[in-house]
Amino acid sequence: MKNKILFPNENIITTDLFNVNQDWEVPIPGFFIIAPLRKLKSVDEFTDEEANEFINLIRKVRKGMRDILKIEEVYFFQNEDSEHGFHLWIFPRHKWMEKFGRKIQSVRPIMNYAKENMLSDDVFEEVREYVNKMKEFMSDF
Repeated sequence: MKNKILFPNENIITTDLFNVNQDWEVPIPGFFIIAPLRKLKSVDEFTDEEANEFINLIRKVRKGMRDILKIEEVYFFQNEDSEHGFHLWIFPRHKWMEKFGRKIQSVRPIMNYAKENMLSDDVFEEVREYVNKMKEFMSDF
């Protein structure tokens, strides 16, 4: 089940500069990715307009995650050696993840667990429910 696109259409918002989507491959509700429409490698390549919109998108998405989805904590990740170009992961911390620990090293085992154990209609429905709630929340961006 490695690298299978599970959520190709779970877009939260597309602006003139960015997309915000559910992660395509990992069935974790509220695992969002912010990516510029332009192919970039690093945040230092952003125009001033992109930089302003990026931080405002992060703030608004995170507020929705906290206020609407009740996700109290997240991890932010961005790596410059990605074949997919610049993108920011907003990785939610759900209660069921506690058994994996709370350090950065816990993320890969959590993702693997989700890919192996969370491929159910209930989880897929919850992912789509989170996306729909966030779409509504982001509609005034």
